[in-house]
Amino acid sequence: MSNMENKKGNILMQKYELGRLLGKGTFAKVYHARNMKTGQSVAIKIIDKEKVQQVGLIDQIKREISVMRLVRHPNVVQLYEVMASKTKIYFAMEYVRGGELFNKVARGKLKEDMARKYFQQLIGAVDYCHSRGVYHRDIKPENLLVDEHGNLKVSDFGLSALWESRGQDGLLHTTCGTPAYVAPEVINKKGYDGAKADIWSCGVVLYVLLAGFLPFHDTNLMEMYRKISRGDFKSPQWFPPEVRKLLARILDPNATTRISVDKIMENSWFKKGFKHIDGAPLPIPGDPNTSITDVHSAFGSPDSSESSSNRKPAITTAAASPMKPTNFNAFDIISLSPGFDLSGLFEGDIKQRSSQSRFTTTKPASTIVSKFEEIAQMERFRCMKQDGTVKLQGSREGRKGQLGIDAEIFEVTPSFFVVEVKKTAGDTLEYMQFYDQDLKPSLKDIVWTWQGNDPQQQHQPATQVIS
Repeated sequence: MSNMENKKGNILMQKYELGRLLGKGTFAKVYHARNMKTGQSVAIKIIDKEKVQQVGLIDQIKREISVMRLVRHPNVVQLYEVMASKTKIYFAMEYVRGGELFNKVARGKLKEDMARKYFQQLIGAVDYCHSRGVYHRDIKPENLLVDEHGNLKVSDFGLSALWESRGQDGLLHTTCGTPAYVAPEVINKKGYDGAKADIWSCGVVLYVLLAGFLPFHDTNLMEMYRKISRGDFKSPQWFPPEVRKLLARILDPNATTRISVDKIMENSWFKKGFKHIDGAPLPIPGDPNTSITDVHSAFGSPDSSESSSNRKPAITTAAASPMKPTNFNAFDIISLSPGFDLSGLFEGDIKQRSSQSRFTTTKPASTIVSKFEEIAQMERFRCMKQDGTVKLQGSREGRKGQLGIDAEIFEVTPSFFVVEVKKTAGDTLEYMQFYDQDLKPSLKDIVWTWQGNDPQQQHQPATQVIS
């Protein structure tokens, strides 16, 4: 243990009392711990900083932190805070008492109702993750935990990917996952839809829960891959007919025709007793408004020895420092012209374009920031700024979490600015309603002209911004 842990009492950061070892891997150990202030049980994941740096896994750890900040759902293991010492990184996470779902399956197949309950909770959690632009990419019983109330918790986002990780073709390209659970398109290395790949893995989990063994198995790895690529599996005779039909649609080797999460939720077998959860956040120990603001802090100065939740956050309030807009160059201006917009070539960008727009203004950056601060105060949003971006974070829980909006300010000339407004979190329909009814009317005093997805302005060429 590092010098940040008191060996006499196994005290970490003067905050957590470490207990028994829960598990260990190549680069990390997980301990049971107790929050000394609240008495709440937590799991502390201790990562060896030098080892992950040696094998080039720093970005993966940073991504895991970023992803766990995004997904706050009752069926996802929660990350409470990240701490760091000279040699170690510490994750304080929700402690799940029941252990891995794998241990239950290892004793034999589950009853239909129990298997359906776990599958429902898994699909609900995965749907929420996808709504946040997060793809797990390693769904298997070993990464699914069960709490003391018998509820499933998705864990281990170490191989996950974010929406913006996609290539120019709108697909992910990193081959990863566990062989028996991985989708055929991932194996084929031609690019894949992260959501469809996760759905396949969920189907393998459902099969395992009901059968007690894998749908695709062979001692020869290449032969197993061939079975996966062909979707070559047989359902046991005790599987209900409706489950066989559902699995045939989930374990479809053709990703384009594979069933979606929405369609799974409409399935009659799936819907029995299903209670949809919209991802209302769980309470976090201590200050419920505390968030992990600095992903990079865990890999910062070697003298770093404080919790990232106690540091000055990377995102500060708008009043803390002067706004520095991003400079707009000639290529940025040209890209605003519809004739040079190539995003329509990529199907995956359609959703993004529907929830972003731009406006031009001759008001100074300070006035633009003040206007967004005013809107935030009226609408009860949290207002922050980072570099040339004003960030609005909603306080109300919507269908897919709290609404998040970024307004990035670009300086074309000292007296002319372009502001790009886009949704970063939450439900698109809820964003569009807020945009039309509240945001846009509130900005009318500073806007010169709107561009982007506003139907009333689409006839005006984007090159108008440089006239």
